[in-house]
Parts: sequence; structure tokens; C-alpha cells
Amino acid sequence: MASVPFDQLEGFIWMNGEFVNWADAKIHVLTHGLHYASAVFEGERAYGGEIFKLTEHTERLHESARILGFRIPYSVAEIDDACRELLKKQGFRDAYVRPIAWRGSEQMGVSAQNNRINCAIAIWQWPSYFDPAQKLKGIRLDIAEYRRPDPRTAPAHAKAAGLYMICTLSKHAAEAKGYADAMMFDWRGYVAEATGANIFFVKDGKIHTPDPDCFLNGITRKTVIDLARTRGLEVVERVIMPEELEGFEQCFLTGTAAEVTPVSEIGPYRFEVGEITKTLMNDYSAAVQPNHAIAAE
Repeated sequence: MASVPFDQLEGFIWMNGEFVNWADAKIHVLTHGLHYASAVFEGERAYGGEIFKLTEHTERLHESARILGFRIPYSVAEIDDACRELLKKQGFRDAYVRPIAWRGSEQMGVSAQNNRINCAIAIWQWPSYFDPAQKLKGIRLDIAEYRRPDPRTAPAHAKAAGLYMICTLSKHAAEAKGYADAMMFDWRGYVAEATGANIFFVKDGKIHTPDPDCFLNGITRKTVIDLARTRGLEVVERVIMPEELEGFEQCFLTGTAAEVTPVSEIGPYRFEVGEITKTLMNDYSAAVQPNHAIAAE
């Protein structure tokens, strides 16, 4: 799949209430979402034919749209149903699910109050966000130049397309230096997250993770925190200063695409792929299977 451009994949895409051929799911070059980032999206995974925490993701899609000032013209239930039906139509059991909503092309300019709100869902097979061999031994992270913005300057709690511009820049810069990804600080200089995943650290048997006050509180993040606490592990959500990185023993990322991914390096800092990280990787893998998955109804 990696060698085939995404616009040349086969199958169907759900677009504005209809299933269309993959190649026919097109928008105009003057679409507002393309020029002004007036778009919100979700990333979900299907395991064994069921989409993990589907309704939670769809509710967040609606909330992201609300934060950006528009309303998606399809209910949570309608989008959930479309996701499930599309998964079957694509013939996949294990797959990645991408719903997106955006302002259309009726007006061009910063203001686009009368533009149609479009919604689409695409599903494809995406086995691992990071190289599997790298993941087993822990991926290497660069430290990003760009920082997560002050929530007074950007809608930090929406999964909004525009917020990922600095993530793409940071990941590209990291890859150019041989790293798999980059860790970002926030505007104050505190540890924040990776470019597309939340971050956790382990020290003396306790798990530490940044307080998500200026970035997305990921659904996978919340799932892993629940799994850790079920095992009796203490999870501390707090401000983490850069100088603390030297003292942490383990580090891992969480996200729908990343799942639970160990980290072996962040710039000059080194971490082991320890037992707590391995346990949570296994617990998450078990939790996402259909017989454990939280019902989407």
C-alpha cells in the first residue's frame, strides 16, 4: 500500500451521505478548508471488524467542529453507522478510519459563513504508524523547534487540521536527521507531546504525563491511563520540565495511529523499554479487541 498514492487506492469513500468510488471523492481547488484550514478530522482504528471507541471519536469530531464555529450536518449516530457500513463495504477487519468535515467552496476569503459543511469518511489498511522493528526497540525522537501554541491563540482542544501544520514541519525535520518523530514543548517551554501522539514517562514505578491544557487529551491517552490505574499503577498528570527528562527511566507514546509505542531516545536523553511500558502495550492490544472494546451504541 505504501507505494500507491492515496488518491489511487481502490474501494469506496462515504461522502456527504453517499458511497462514492474512491477515485471520484473529489473537492474543488477553491475549497475553503484547503486554503484556510477550516477542517476537523478524527483518526480511528478497527480491530477484528469493530472500530474502537467509535462513538467517542465521533462525538469529538462534532465538538471540534463546534469549536471551529460550524455544525456537521450528520448526527453522531449517522456518522457511526456510515463508518461501520463503510468498513464492511471495504472488506476490512483491521483498518484505519478517517472521518473529516470541512467548509466547502461556495465563498472564498477568510469569512465563509455561507459555505456548505461537507463530511467524508475514508478507510484503508495502515498496519503500523512507526516501523515495526524500530517500535520493538523504542523509537528515537528529536526535539522540535516549533512549540504547541498558547490556547489563547489557537483552538488547542479541537482536532483541527490547521494545528497539524507545525507537526508536519517538526516530523519532517526530525526524519531528515534520522529520527522517527519529534517531541514538542509548549509555548511556556514545558514538555507537551509528540507531533501526533501523547507522551508518558516512568520513574520509580510511577507514570508521569503532561497535563493536556494546551493540546489534545487523546482518546488513547485516556484509555492507557485507565489501563494503568486498573493495574494499580500511579499516574500523575502534571507540568513536566525539560530538565526532568534526564531522570526518567522509560518513555512511551500513545495515539490511535501510534497505539502504545516505546521511546528509546529524545535528543540526548536515553530510556529503556521497561516492564511498565511492555505491560501497557500488551494491555492496550488486548483492550482494543472486539470482546473488550467499549460498545459504540
